[in-house]
Amino acid sequence: VDAFQAWCGPCKTVVDLFQKIRNEVGSNLLHFAVAEVDSIDALEGFRGQCQPVFLFYEGGELVAVVRGLNAPLLQKTILDQL
Repeated sequence: VDAFQAWCGPCKTVVDLFQKIRNEVGSNLLHFAVAEVDSIDALEGFRGQCQPVFLFYEGGELVAVVRGLNAPLLQKTILDQL
């Protein structure tokens, strides 16, 4: 989940990375979503940050967080979680 604030919008540069990985591992294993933290109470802790935050969930539980736009770390985290 790309957790973003309305004033900065979702991180569009990461979409290509997620699509590439999704094509490599299969579409049933990886799902990408965006969530505006200003409108979701459960994400209140991510408000007021000026960097992208990517949340990884498995079975409804938060299992990993990547802060900042670090493509190699994002790719490693995705593959580790899969």
